[in-house]
Amino acid sequence: MAQKIQKNDHVIMKRDPSFLAKAETLLPTIHQNIIYPQNIITIAQDPDAIDGYLAHVVSEAQPYLNHCFQSGDSFILDLGTHAVGYLSFLCQSVGSPPDAPAHLKFTFGETLCEVVEPFNQYRGWLSQSWLQQHDEYVDVLPAQVNLARRYCFRYLKIEVISLSPKYQIMFKDIKVKTVSSAPDSCIEYHCDDIQLAKIDQVSVLTLRNCMQEVFEDGPKRDRRLWLGDLRLQALVNSVTFQHYDLVRRCLYLFAGHRREDGMVSANIFVRPEVVADDTFLFDYSLFYVDILYHYFNETKDSQTVKELWPIALKQIELGLSRCDKQGLVTDGDDWWSFIDWHDQLNKQGASQGVLIYCLDKALHLAQIFEPEILPKLQQHLDHLKQASHQLWDAELGFYVSGSQRQVSYATQIWMILADVGDLAHQQTLMNNLLSSPPEIGMNTPYLRHHYILALFKLGLHEKAIEEMKAYWGKMVELGADTFWELFDPENPNYSPYGSKIINSYCHAWSCTPAWFIRQYSL
Repeated sequence: MAQKIQKNDHVIMKRDPSFLAKAETLLPTIHQNIIYPQNIITIAQDPDAIDGYLAHVVSEAQPYLNHCFQSGDSFILDLGTHAVGYLSFLCQSVGSPPDAPAHLKFTFGETLCEVVEPFNQYRGWLSQSWLQQHDEYVDVLPAQVNLARRYCFRYLKIEVISLSPKYQIMFKDIKVKTVSSAPDSCIEYHCDDIQLAKIDQVSVLTLRNCMQEVFEDGPKRDRRLWLGDLRLQALVNSVTFQHYDLVRRCLYLFAGHRREDGMVSANIFVRPEVVADDTFLFDYSLFYVDILYHYFNETKDSQTVKELWPIALKQIELGLSRCDKQGLVTDGDDWWSFIDWHDQLNKQGASQGVLIYCLDKALHLAQIFEPEILPKLQQHLDHLKQASHQLWDAELGFYVSGSQRQVSYATQIWMILADVGDLAHQQTLMNNLLSSPPEIGMNTPYLRHHYILALFKLGLHEKAIEEMKAYWGKMVELGADTFWELFDPENPNYSPYGSKIINSYCHAWSCTPAWFIRQYSL
C-alpha cells in the first residue's frame, strides 16, 4: 500500500544561511495582467462529459451583470481561460439604504464539478481547506472588494446568501488580476500539426500558471515547491521562458534547509520563512542531481553548480546506502519512493532505475567538478546495473519488483531510462510492454512523461507522438485549458485523494509535452 502522508516531526533539520540568502536575491518579479469574465453559464449533468457536467452559455457577462440581485440569487461566471490571481469588484446597493450587511459566497473552480458539487459532502483524505471557497460580509455599501487570497480558477459561482429585504445589489467591474513570474513573452514555436500545436499551447499555459515565487507544483493545491515537479518544469522552462534564475533559486532553496544527514526534502514552504517539509522521497532527493545536471547543460553556470555539487553528490551517497551488498535497492516499509500515484505499485524496481539514472548524471558532473571520484562512481554504476539483472525474469520478458515479483509499467520504464542492458534488450523490453501491458499501469502524467521519454530514447518517435496525442490530446479534447495532475482515460474521475474535486487541474508535472514537441522538433 502506498504511503500517503509522512509525519517526521522528530527529524533534525539544518539551515544554510548562505544558500537561503542567495535564494532570496533571486526572488522573481511577479508580472500582472487584468482579465474579465467572458460569459454567464449554466451547468447541466451529462454522463458523457468529463466529470459528468457540461456548460451552456446564457449570455455575455457584462450585460448580465447590469441586473440587480437579491437574497438567494446566484450565477456562474466563465473567465474563458484558466487563471491564477486575485478577484476584485465594486459592490453597489440599489433601493432603500442598506440596513444590514451583504453576505456573499464565492466558489472558485478549475473545472465545472468544483462549482456544482457541495464542498460539505467532500470526504477525501486531503484537507477540505484546499477547496476554494470564500464568504464575504460587506458592511458598508458601496464598497470596493478586493479578495486577499490568491485563487486558481476558470469558473466562479457567486451566491447572494443574504441581504435585507430593503435593498438589492449590483456587481460592477468584476476582474481578476493574474499573476505569474513567467515573462510575458515565450519562445515562439511553429508546429504544423494542429493537435500538437494545441497541446503545446496548453502545456505552456500550465507552466506559466505554476511559475510564481517558485515553480509551484499546482497553484490551486499544495502551492509549494516540489522537487519532482521542479525537475520537469525546468525542462519545459528551458524551451519556453528560459527563466533560469527561477531554477537557480529553487536549487538554492532545497540546499538551504536539509535533513541532518544532508538529504534534501521532497518539498519546500517559502512563507513566512523557508522551511523544508518533513517528507522525504527516495526518488525525489536523487532528482536533485538531474536538475543540477540539466541546469549546467543549459546555462554553463559553473559557479552555482560547483557550490551545489556537494549537496547533489550527498543524495547519491544516501541513495547508495539504501542498497544491499549485491547492489539492489532494499525494499521495505521504512521508506517512500514516489514513482507514481498507485496504491498497488511496488517501488523497488523503478527506484533501482532512478538511482542508476541519477548516478549516471552525477558521473557527468563529476568529470568537471570532482574528477578524482570518477572511478569510484563508475564502479558503483557498474555494480548497480549488474545487480539489476537479478530482477529480470526471462520467462515473463519483464523486470520484476519486490518480494511478490510484481510486473509494472514503472519498473520497465525506469530500467530503459537507466540504460540497463544493451539497445536490443531495451527494444525487446519495450515491445513486450506494448504487446502485453502489465496490470499495474500508469495513473499520472508524471509517469506518462517517463514512458514517452523511454519511447523517444528507443527511437520510437511515431509511437511516442501517438501516445502523447492519445493522452494529453484527450485532455484537450475534454476541454482542458491547462493539464491536470491526474488523468486516466479509462476512468476520468480517478483521484488518489478520495474525491475528484480536490484534484489539481493545473499541475506542474503535466506540462512536459511542450518539451517533447520542441526538443524533438515535432
